[in-house]
Amino acid sequence: MARWMIVAGFILVVLGVLLHFAPWLFNWFGRLPGDIRVESGRTRFYFPIVSMIIISLVLSLLVNLFRR
Repeated sequence: MARWMIVAGFILVVLGVLLHFAPWLFNWFGRLPGDIRVESGRTRFYFPIVSMIIISLVLSLLVNLFRR
């Protein structure tokens, strides 16, 4: 369990560094077809459902690969 927490922490740090120094790498997030974005006046509603489904699939595949 401790090894997985260390790996998860390392991945979060790498992701944070990428977001800080190269934000253009993640411009696709939330702009895929099927993501819901409604803007009217001062109100904004943002629900990246397709982006979250893709992330969920990728994480599920990675967990299943490393579990074996």
